[in-house]
Amino acid sequence: MRNGTNDLMWKMKMIIKEPILIIFILLLLLLLTVFVFYPLLMLIKYSITADGGELSLQTIWAVVKNGSYRIIFSNSIKLGLISACIATIIGYIFAFAITRTELPMKGFMKTMATLPIVSPPFVLSLSIIFLFGRKGLITNGLLGLTDFNVYGMHSLILVQTISFFPVAYLTLSGILQAIDSSVEDAALNLGASRWKIFWTVTFPLSLPGIFSAFLLVFIQSLQDFSNPAVIGGGFPTLGVEAYRVITGMYDLRTGAILSIMLLIPSLMAFLLQRYWISGKGFVTVTGKPSQNRTKLNQRHIVIPLFAVCLLFCAVIVLFYGTVIVGAFVKVWGVNYSFTLDHFRYVFSIGFKPLRNAVTLAIIATPITGLTGMAIAFLTVRKSFFGKRYMSLASLLTFALPGTVVGISYILAFNDRPFLLTGTAVILICVFVFRNLPVGIEGASSALMQIDPSIEEASINMGAGSFYTFFHITLPLIRGAFFSGLVYSFVRAMTAVSAIIFLVSARWNVVTTRIFSLFEVSQYSDAAAYIVIMIIVIVCAIYVLSFLVNKMDPEKNAMVRK
Repeated sequence: MRNGTNDLMWKMKMIIKEPILIIFILLLLLLLTVFVFYPLLMLIKYSITADGGELSLQTIWAVVKNGSYRIIFSNSIKLGLISACIATIIGYIFAFAITRTELPMKGFMKTMATLPIVSPPFVLSLSIIFLFGRKGLITNGLLGLTDFNVYGMHSLILVQTISFFPVAYLTLSGILQAIDSSVEDAALNLGASRWKIFWTVTFPLSLPGIFSAFLLVFIQSLQDFSNPAVIGGGFPTLGVEAYRVITGMYDLRTGAILSIMLLIPSLMAFLLQRYWISGKGFVTVTGKPSQNRTKLNQRHIVIPLFAVCLLFCAVIVLFYGTVIVGAFVKVWGVNYSFTLDHFRYVFSIGFKPLRNAVTLAIIATPITGLTGMAIAFLTVRKSFFGKRYMSLASLLTFALPGTVVGISYILAFNDRPFLLTGTAVILICVFVFRNLPVGIEGASSALMQIDPSIEEASINMGAGSFYTFFHITLPLIRGAFFSGLVYSFVRAMTAVSAIIFLVSARWNVVTTRIFSLFEVSQYSDAAAYIVIMIIVIVCAIYVLSFLVNKMDPEKNAMVRK
């Protein structure tokens, strides 16, 4: 206890010696308060007051009594639960096959298992329409069906499963790799079959990860706006209904209450997932060095897993390939002749939204990446007043549905002293504060694996915290920095629900433009936008990878030699 107190006092003294660091911490706390908690408070305040500003629960009561809103709430929960179940199962199969077996074509499988995360929104919805719509290639072209209804819950489940199973795959891959293989080897040496080892050792040890992955996918499904808006049809969800109420009925108060109804289950799932992670261990610690894991190579195990993964990858290739082909045909379902007219349209009439999206993403990405690394560094390495508040505020945005963020920002920044609506600043702020959590989580995990004595030695030799952060810490956690940058850029380019209420005529972006093309059934123009977005995102990932690799001290030393 005394050592802990002395360590805390030493850290506090080191911080006090650096007034600029204190100012930086206060600035971060202020910004997190203004852009995370203040909009939420304004949203809640607006929901429980009347037009005159007096306290009133009349609108809330009207929403609760409305049977159609209760059905919509039920739809959102039902869709989230079903999608989370199926996506977690598929994610587990992929994670197990790739991490535990001698699976052929692993590189291809990994690419397919992460592709939906970095792809633009609307891709899968558009491919569903191209393949199974009234003029769909399969339903109309191959089967001759003319009245097949592609819109509704069944299509949403398929699209959300493909969209979000990578979240489960990435979560479960790390957990399956962390399980000590010596436990399974001991069971095998005692005569247990592979099947029994899986059900009595591997699966129980991975249960916390399965539950965590399920909750993460459930949150993603609840927050999804673009897919339900495009192919939901007669199956409305809360996010889409809030948008319809605000833009179609001009009823901002009811829309705000619907967004809070969406926030409650999302926030509960997020807190439950955080509690579950903090209370459960995924790693089997034996105290002994582990041997290299022997991958399963029995044909009766590998072949069925390979067949399932290959089939799912084929579906992904089919869906993405359909959108790419759709961008080069005149009218899908009517005239399949080759054309570049849709790309000419994008680069002439529709170029401004694309340019705006790239510009905003380029500005927001480094701010998000560096802020996330700085917050992780401060919350892991430093002791200061407000540390838990900073950690909570910076991670809370992951639990906030985009619809909630959009509506709350309208209410918070539509008047002085924070008049920001209609400007690029508010869009950049949304991108920065909404995309912080991934970088923070990655950097925090990386920092916990690095001995702090390296940074303490730098500070003891006279270097300040800023110098130590940029020259010691950041190069050591460049992997997490790269992940944070990529995630930030992709999310800034592909955001829909959070910004659909905030874009203006001056600052319209590509995703809202694609959404408007869906509303007038210009699907091939939308496909051209999506193809260009994919090219931009791939190029950005390569550029970010090159820039982050420049931070590698070993490579730089070799270059200097």
